[in-house]
Order: sequence, then C-alpha cells, then structure tokens
Amino acid sequence: MALATRTGRRPSMPRSLWDSTVGKKTVMAVTGLIMLGYLVAHMMGNLKIFFGADEFNGYGHWLRHMGAPVLHSHWALWGVRVVLVAAIVLHGVSAYQLSRRDLKARPVPYAHPRPRASYATRTMRWGGVIVGLFVVWHLLDLTTLTVNENAEAGHPYENVVATFSTWYGNTVYIVAMLAVGLHVRHGLRSAVHTLGAAGSPARDRALKTAADAVAAVLVLGFVSVPVAVMTGVVS
Repeated sequence: MALATRTGRRPSMPRSLWDSTVGKKTVMAVTGLIMLGYLVAHMMGNLKIFFGADEFNGYGHWLRHMGAPVLHSHWALWGVRVVLVAAIVLHGVSAYQLSRRDLKARPVPYAHPRPRASYATRTMRWGGVIVGLFVVWHLLDLTTLTVNENAEAGHPYENVVATFSTWYGNTVYIVAMLAVGLHVRHGLRSAVHTLGAAGSPARDRALKTAADAVAAVLVLGFVSVPVAVMTGVVS
C-alpha cells in the first residue's frame, strides 16, 4: 500500500512506480529497448555509406525532411531526438538511483575483500559512462560539426570520411562501439528478464544467444564504417 506524503495525500501511481525498485528497473528496461531500436535503425542508416556519396547524402536529406509535407523540415527529426534524450536521461537516472539504493542496502563492508559488483554490473556501469561521453563527442563531431575540422554542413558523407581519416576519430568511435556491444549484450538480457519475457532454462539460453548475436551485429555494423574509411573502401 502506498504511504501518504507529508501533506496527507498518497503519491500518484506514476510517482509510486518511479519510487519503487521494480519501477526503476522497468523504466531502465523500456528506455533501454527504445535506445536499442534507435541503434539498429542508426546502424542500418550508416551502412548506406557503402552505396556511395549520393545514396548516403540522400539519406541524410531524408532524415532532415522526413514526414514532409505534413511535417515541417526537421520536426520529425527533433521529435526522435527528444524521445531519445528523454530515454537516455531516464535510463541514466534510474541506473544511478538503483546503484545508490544497492549501496545503502549494504552499509557494512564485506568481511573479506572482494569485488562488490559482478563483471556484468561493472561492464554495464562503466560501459554506460563511456557511451554517454561518446554521445556528447559524436554530436559535437557530426551534428554540430564543432570538433570536425574538415566538416561541411549538408555533406554527411564527406563529414564521416573526414572523421574517420583521423586516428583519434577512429579510436574514440571503435572503443565506444565495443562498449555499446557489451552494454547491449548484458542490458538486453536484463531488460527481457525485467519485463517477464524469460524464465525457463531453455528460454534463457535462447535469450543469451540472441543478445550475443544482436550485440555482435551492432558492433560489426558500426565498426565496419571507420574500417572501410581506413582501408580506402570508402573515400
């Protein structure tokens, strides 16, 4: 039963859900799946670069004007961005609050020194931090063109080639994509378990295989672009 607040009113259903551990895990699962869907779509769009500059630049033009003429230019794109930012913020806040709640639940140190978190937990935590920092860099690089010295507005193909023609652009991107793969590998399994779509040993094995496959496809798909630029396949 929900407890009354200081004003004597019981918290609303959304507030009760948000304050509960189950609620925060559900928020993490749902927002994680939203971000996974975006990653899949983003990877598929990136692979258009292998069909040449006209194809890739045309795709970039479509992104800016999708929904036209019903929607004004950039409206749909900004709608996607707002949903994605909201998902990232809710996902990060939920993860942080759950982590703090876990620490408070164990105020007494272990009797024998050992890692507090499992490999999966540490991977999710630090992978999330790496991905978060990468998102900021990625926006500055290919959206605002702030850190891309050779970038030109309206030329996404040329801007991608310019980014991956530098050692630091490739290093940042590939490291981030490896972190994305590990995050997806553990996060997808966790999300499915949270939403109650797994359970039996056979289904758990199938889920593990599927999560590994999705993570591998994403990493290979994303990393193929900088590798193609480095090897001259895309230039």
